[in-house]
Amino acid sequence: MFQDEGRFGLLGDPRRCWAPKGIRPVVGARLVRQYTYAFSAVSPHDGVMDSLVLPFVNAETMSMFLALVASRHPNDFIVMVMDRAGWHIAEALEVPANMRIVFLPPYSPELNPAEHIWKALREGWFVNTVFRNMKAVVDTLCQGIRALEFNFERTQSLTGFDWITSISLNAN
Repeated sequence: MFQDEGRFGLLGDPRRCWAPKGIRPVVGARLVRQYTYAFSAVSPHDGVMDSLVLPFVNAETMSMFLALVASRHPNDFIVMVMDRAGWHIAEALEVPANMRIVFLPPYSPELNPAEHIWKALREGWFVNTVFRNMKAVVDTLCQGIRALEFNFERTQSLTGFDWITSISLNAN
């Protein structure tokens, strides 16, 4: 499984959008810097995804997330691939018995398929939206995550790097 965290908050993310000719779209924005964090681990092979939304990131919350993933897959040995964020390499990090951590090379987010989850969530549920409060952010984030967790094919297509598979199959 590949793991990553995404930060979501009240700070707006205005993007280009369609509007009828002659009408200029108005998109609100908010400059409040208040955030929540989504932890996700995804298996690109089959589209299985486990997530947890928490108010901050540190070794304790990361340990909680790893325990959740381990409990959801009690009969599996999980190789968890992740970057070297400070809370991933902290001595206080508790790694479950059925899990091994493997680190990506430094400065290589493009190698982590879990990064694509955040792009899909931001484009599908957050773009050009002004949230009233953090509860609305968390509710929207949970709705988007649930939609991806229950749609294995969509999650697999976002994270599976299918073009690599098709190249290797066509070479044979």
